Amino acid sequence: MHIGIPKERRPEEYRVSLTPAGVEMLTQAGHTVWVESGAGLGAGFTDEDYRRAGAQIVYSGPEVYGRADLVVKVARPTQEEFEWLREGQALMGFLHLAAARRDKIEILLQRRITAIAYETVQADDGTLPILAPISAIAGRMAAHVAATLLQNDRGGKGILLGGAPGVPPAEVVILGAGVVGSNAARAFAGMGASVYVLDKDIRRLQRLEELCGSQVVTMVSHPYNLRKVVRFADVLIGAVLVPGARTPILVTREMVRSMKPRSLIMDISIDQGGCVETSRPTTHRDPTFVEEGVIHYAVPNMTGVLGRTATHALTNALWPFLEEIARVGLEEALDRDPALARGVNTREGQVTHPELARVLEMEASIRQG
Repeated sequence: MHIGIPKERRPEEYRVSLTPAGVEMLTQAGHTVWVESGAGLGAGFTDEDYRRAGAQIVYSGPEVYGRADLVVKVARPTQEEFEWLREGQALMGFLHLAAARRDKIEILLQRRITAIAYETVQADDGTLPILAPISAIAGRMAAHVAATLLQNDRGGKGILLGGAPGVPPAEVVILGAGVVGSNAARAFAGMGASVYVLDKDIRRLQRLEELCGSQVVTMVSHPYNLRKVVRFADVLIGAVLVPGARTPILVTREMVRSMKPRSLIMDISIDQGGCVETSRPTTHRDPTFVEEGVIHYAVPNMTGVLGRTATHALTNALWPFLEEIARVGLEEALDRDPALARGVNTREGQVTHPELARVLEMEASIRQG
């Protein structure tokens, strides 16, 4: 199989989809891997590292897309990259198509692209094996970013997460007790903050309580509790995910208006549209804006600036699926592996993921595993 590793083109995106070690395992199995020159630099990998792993180095994006049967990316392709896709090609990445423009999805359908979204590859038990390690990094990263954004020089209210002797800690509210939320809760609690986590799933709250004990207060998520907690939050973390679908709005503009001035909202759900009504995507270069007197941070590729760590984590999670596709071919891999099949968002000119189809008001044409 011919596999393409393009350079990521989105702003402040330092990750690459596969480490040289991952490439070497593919080339030793007899596959051809085309790596765009400079693709790994943000993660600390040179072209020579990939050459030693057996990769073929090419010097333009169109050449990678032109040579590959399967294009393996990190982030959703840019508009330019969508134009490089070839008829019948396969594409893997964090695609977040529920939040994408309709014209980009039309390109996938018109060119009969098999588009596999990492965030919808889902095991039988409901876990998301490729997304999970990146979500864990994002959750842990949230505490460090919040600590900085609360500083006066960043426009924050000038408080320390853990407080000080005689000074109370920051109040942190986390919406969602999944992988992002639970990792964020542990990180914030570890820094001494008072942490409150809300989720509809009582089992998730029970697991979090077993993990963190009295360090974290757990609450069932419903409108009354949401209105209550946002009023006292110094930091509000949006960590809500419905695989394949647009994130529901949980925090309305009216709720944001009720928050304390210069409080901080971090909408980590922004990849799928965001769970806060006042959120809009930002970048690492210009990560925040103020709306209703509250600081908003909503960077979609949050872990993109942790290129080395995130790339290793992604390779580890992606490898079993990529190895299977390369070994037996895409069609057979999809037939064998229900988790991988659930990751398919478009195939043979049709939308195949039921949640994405619902967002687009289309019918899902192929039953998933």
